[in-house]
Amino acid sequence: MSDADRLAALEQRVAALEETLRAPRATGTPDPEVFWALDGLLSRVGDPGAVLITGHVTLPDGRAARWQESAGTEELVDGDWSQHVAALAALAHPARIRLLQQVLRGASTANDLIRVDGMGTSGQVYHHLRQLVAAGWLHTTGGGRYEVPVARVIPLLTTLLGARR
Repeated sequence: MSDADRLAALEQRVAALEETLRAPRATGTPDPEVFWALDGLLSRVGDPGAVLITGHVTLPDGRAARWQESAGTEELVDGDWSQHVAALAALAHPARIRLLQQVLRGASTANDLIRVDGMGTSGQVYHHLRQLVAAGWLHTTGGGRYEVPVARVIPLLTTLLGARR
């Protein structure tokens, strides 16, 4: 195939892609096989809409986290976001995110967490643990053990999932 033929074929493909982008998009309900949770939400909530987070997770320690929460658009947009700053700020440190991840993976004591490569000194680890406990992302279970409360597992994971976007 000559360079001229390849160029003509490429121009034809680009033109087809541009036409596809100009075409009106279908409206209506997204594919229910893909958006089954959204389909359920749409069937229950009118305009201006709502947000739903839900999930079920079995943790390495055997605890099951099954959780769902929804809120209306107006409640979320018009609410006082500042009341959530402490919980969000507690997640806004690389060491604290790593600590939460390690606890979800099965590390349960400060000693386990201090041994994590690059975590810092024991004083730094305890500082971060206190921040996470104060914000409700961790709680102590006695005997120097920590765990993510079951009611916080799905919100934590959905926060991380949302941060991917």
